[in-house]
Amino acid sequence: MGMLMRFLEVAGSRRAAVAVLAAITALYYLIVAITNCTDPHTNRRGVAAVFSMDKTIHDPSTDWHAIHNSTVVLIAYILIVIWEFSIAFVLVSATIAWVRALRPGANDKLAVRLSSLGWTMAVVLFLGGFLTIGGEWFRMWANKDVNASSAARQNFLVAAVGLILVHLRDPRPGSARVGIEPGGDEGR
Repeated sequence: MGMLMRFLEVAGSRRAAVAVLAAITALYYLIVAITNCTDPHTNRRGVAAVFSMDKTIHDPSTDWHAIHNSTVVLIAYILIVIWEFSIAFVLVSATIAWVRALRPGANDKLAVRLSSLGWTMAVVLFLGGFLTIGGEWFRMWANKDVNASSAARQNFLVAAVGLILVHLRDPRPGSARVGIEPGGDEGR
């Protein structure tokens, strides 16, 4: 019974849940980035279609936002793929740090910081890049051929859940503290 309780204490902990979420999202971004490298034509055409705004609602007040320069599209595409690989690398590092933090008495500060960085990078890409710039500036939401708004929202929500979980207070010794502690000092 003691071994079962110890297993449940570790496997059912916030740390284990965050480790699993970090691992799955790391794998997801790694697959996305690799797919963008192995099938660049499909995905680059999608970026070009969003930037060109050819299949969206046309109005002179916003049509000037369109970008048709293939070099700019290629640079944006490469930057997106590099960012996706970076998210994957940070979250793989976070997963390793979480696995180490599952040991009794282990500190989780590095795991918290890496997870927070990785999921913040995902928020920047999907809320900032895809939903704000792609969705609103280039009117992706109205694009008849390429509308990645739903996928961007999905990625933003996973990252947001990860950020919420990673910043919850863990009462165990050695856990990173979030927010302002009594006495006015930051908890990290």
